[in-house]
Amino acid sequence: MNTPTNLQPASTYNAADYCSTKEAAATLGVSHRTVQLWVENGTLQAWRTAGGHRRITVESVNRLVDGRRIAIGAPPAPVSAPAPGKPRVLVVDDDPLMLRLYELEMAGWGLDFEVVKANNGFEALIRIGEQRPDLLVSDLNMPGMDGFRMIRTLREDSGTAGMNMIVVSGLDRATIKAMGLPTDIPVFPKPVPFGELRSAVENGLVRA
Repeated sequence: MNTPTNLQPASTYNAADYCSTKEAAATLGVSHRTVQLWVENGTLQAWRTAGGHRRITVESVNRLVDGRRIAIGAPPAPVSAPAPGKPRVLVVDDDPLMLRLYELEMAGWGLDFEVVKANNGFEALIRIGEQRPDLLVSDLNMPGMDGFRMIRTLREDSGTAGMNMIVVSGLDRATIKAMGLPTDIPVFPKPVPFGELRSAVENGLVRA
């Protein structure tokens, strides 16, 4: 869909079939800016009124919610809240074995934090919308929304611009620099140096 914002409503227009950008953001648990990006890239279907306001189809919002949950094998139910005061570390990687390795390694560190997992940038944004983590540890080269775009989206939102982030990537430093990763984000190579990563995670949680 090249111009999703130019869609026209059905001939038998029913207001209940559409929602505003603000309502879509609340339903998806993400920022207003994230919804705008998803409209622009066709993830959400929308049309623009004569007054310039977006009207997003409820069907596309529901499809995104269900599709993202199905993609990670999660049931279509609210995510349970963690123990009060327990830090959260969101780990993002498209390799399920890599996510499992992170989980096992971090569990052996003896640090009291909860590990939350996502398999790409879209899934990470939804997790962040559900409950903001204290620290983000992310790969860069992923299908769908990659780490570069996810980080740009977070940095453009005033609510998440200050989030502590760590990047772990198999890309070389020159490529990472050329792609515009913010220079204040620590970068670790793959294979993951878990000893160094542990120190960076501890420091990130202290800053949080």
